[in-house]
Amino acid sequence: MLVKNRKRFWSGLFFGASFLVVLLLLFSPVFDGRNGLEFADDTFNRLAKGSSYFIPGVSKDVEKVSGSNISVTIKLEKPDDAARIARLFTMAGTKVDVTQSTLKMEGNLGVLLLSILRDADEMFKNNGKSISERYGYDEKKVLKDWWQGLSLIAKMLKKEKSLELAKTIDEVNKKAVEPAYNFYKIEAQKVSEHVILLSALLLFYVVYTMWWGYSIFYTFEGVGLNMRKSKIKKEV
Repeated sequence: MLVKNRKRFWSGLFFGASFLVVLLLLFSPVFDGRNGLEFADDTFNRLAKGSSYFIPGVSKDVEKVSGSNISVTIKLEKPDDAARIARLFTMAGTKVDVTQSTLKMEGNLGVLLLSILRDADEMFKNNGKSISERYGYDEKKVLKDWWQGLSLIAKMLKKEKSLELAKTIDEVNKKAVEPAYNFYKIEAQKVSEHVILLSALLLFYVVYTMWWGYSIFYTFEGVGLNMRKSKIKKEV
């Protein structure tokens, strides 16, 4: 008979069957209309957003460059993108000359970045409607245009060896614009207020992974397959 160890074999089948039952439940909408994966993903996104609000700290760094003026020329791929970005930067107090896809910009960097931080803060707090009303188009597209414009400006400043200014711009993009865009419409939650839930999810992930591993291990051992080290054959 194929089965060598009935106890191990049936233990393996039990672990495998129960694993599949739990897997079926995970893909069922039993968490307020969401399945387990959606619930876990939403939970981690909420907690991640709660730990990603860096805008107050970034604002203090921007104040250090409040008296810095920039004069750069950037080029976009499409004239339509250039026109939109030019309008954004003009509304933020920057002088912009447009020639097809090329923008020549002059203005106070601190004033510009504070305007962008205001939009990022409203976006982070899910108040995108005020942004779309201010500029006349979709709020996520506005944030994307800010990100693109700042990235190109930082690139040019690095070429001009204005590294401190470029560093501040990159910080605004990475710690303000990007989190505001990525976490838009997600409600932030503090990790400290959901320690038990977070611990339970992580523990379940570890146990569930081992669960399937033991089902395979016991089933194989039940049919006589194991990973024990073979005995060394001595020469006569």
